[in-house]
Amino acid sequence: MTAFATIPIAMVAGTAGAQSSGTATYMATLDPLNHASGSGTLMLKLTGDQAVITENVQGLATTFMGAAYPHVQHIHIGAAGTCPGASADKNGDGVVSTTEGAPFYGGIGTTLSVSGDTSPAAGTDVKIAPSGGSFSYSRTITLDAATVSSIQAGKAVIVVHGLDPATLSAQAQAEPSDLVPSLPLAATSPALCGPLQVSQMSSVPGGGVNTGGGGTAGLQEPWMFGASAGLAAAAGGALYLRRRNADQK
Repeated sequence: MTAFATIPIAMVAGTAGAQSSGTATYMATLDPLNHASGSGTLMLKLTGDQAVITENVQGLATTFMGAAYPHVQHIHIGAAGTCPGASADKNGDGVVSTTEGAPFYGGIGTTLSVSGDTSPAAGTDVKIAPSGGSFSYSRTITLDAATVSSIQAGKAVIVVHGLDPATLSAQAQAEPSDLVPSLPLAATSPALCGPLQVSQMSSVPGGGVNTGGGGTAGLQEPWMFGASAGLAAAAGGALYLRRRNADQK
């Protein structure tokens, strides 16, 4: 399954803000979206197509139905290189969904998974996503040409997904995800967002980072895939997390 299949990912030309050779450092301050209370900082050191990424995140939704909450995250590219404001909410439910925010930050260029696939196809694979309300992430990733170009042009944006459903309006709580309709809207909506900008800093603020990224405890089964068409969207995520917990016992 390819996440964000309907969102065009443009090849972004340009070299503003970073050199074509050597190592350039970029930083994103991750600010909350959609009633999220979290925050974070991500540093990316780019040498050619190799990105050394370190990140600290805190204050996000911690659990859902007793399991660690998976927070899929990505480098988004191919649009304005900015984070959306409240006016991007076109249907008036109080949530800027992932697709509503796409004109600002674009589609997935790279999935910031803790292991394995980093392509857009892994965009909603919670088995390889950081989890819990706070996590530290560290990984070296080979980027494709489109992502490198967007970073160098100042058009790349870090987006961390996954909201606490209890913080949303009744309308939003009843809506399905715009990406995986068998799940609640909260499961895939943006929680943190920050443009990548050139930085002179040598390390990410907020302390050390654990190699390999956030933990995956409680994520032995896919949460965002395989729900039957007949499940109500608001119950889909809870049902699959309950099944996953039972399988672990």
